[in-house]
Amino acid sequence: MRTSTALVAGALSAGSVVSASWYGGGNGNGHGSLYGESSLNHTCVLEPTLLSCSAATYEPGVDTCCAETFGGLVLATQFWNTYTVLQDEGQKLPKNSWTLHGLWPDFCNGSYTQYCDLNRQYDPEPSPNTTNGLPSGTPVPPYKGPSIATFLKPFGKFDLLAWMNTYWVNRDGPNADFWGHEFSKHATCFSTFDVPCYGPSYKKHEDVVDFFETAIMYYLRLPTFKWLKQGGVTPSNSTQYTLSDFQGILKGKYGATPYIGCSGPRFNTTEAGKGSSDTGRTEISEVWYYSHVKGRTQEGRSVPVEVSPTFTTTCAKTAKALWYYERSDGAEF
Repeated sequence: MRTSTALVAGALSAGSVVSASWYGGGNGNGHGSLYGESSLNHTCVLEPTLLSCSAATYEPGVDTCCAETFGGLVLATQFWNTYTVLQDEGQKLPKNSWTLHGLWPDFCNGSYTQYCDLNRQYDPEPSPNTTNGLPSGTPVPPYKGPSIATFLKPFGKFDLLAWMNTYWVNRDGPNADFWGHEFSKHATCFSTFDVPCYGPSYKKHEDVVDFFETAIMYYLRLPTFKWLKQGGVTPSNSTQYTLSDFQGILKGKYGATPYIGCSGPRFNTTEAGKGSSDTGRTEISEVWYYSHVKGRTQEGRSVPVEVSPTFTTTCAKTAKALWYYERSDGAEF
């Protein structure tokens, strides 16, 4: 969950939050819409396949349901957690696998917005609790309705629900709360997941199922654990690694350098880092794979994009400063 604008020191080109003016815009179907488009005439096979963030995507007449025109820099994000806090209640982590975090639509300059349709707000604990993360933003009310997990049942997606409870795992909270957060904060800011794009026969929560399946599609073709293992990097409580180990292996497999995120102590606060100016953190915790997409995000026709050079990592850069810890005892299925 990307919630802190401080991480990027307010740099617009490196992940800062911006506000927008279209929250709750009506389109006659009871939902907000990024562009106020109708639910008619979105036959994407009749449209040219456009690459997001290209000039052609912003030409007049482009069908925003058929090309990603709002958040054209797509991030497929994953977590490495060593425990869930709730493992004693059966909420565990999958063996030999990172877990799915989400699928995010950043603007082409690397900035982003969030909670773009408050009529599709299913997050019990919005983070942040305004649309721009500032007191001046539009408040995002906590969701009080049925769990978003129940939305899958009318579609007969019990296999999807089981998969999500295995690989899309929350930490210190119910899995479904996490899914509600990811959909509400991020999916509502993709032009191709706008409700009118589903046409006049739209079924309630069809967009939710579509987003979940799309996020999973991107995740499944990015086997981070396997790639790192093939490069000789495996979880260890005794061996430390260097940031370039992760960057080099994953760039070689993916075709572009992803963002590598770390948590834990800052290197200069550790015994090994005394006197160092390296303030990066020391425990590997997440990865973001950037791409542009051709046509609808749901089609999965993505082109790898390098991470922004102004925001490549929160990890320490000193050699052998990073821990890629093993999972805690009892934390895995």
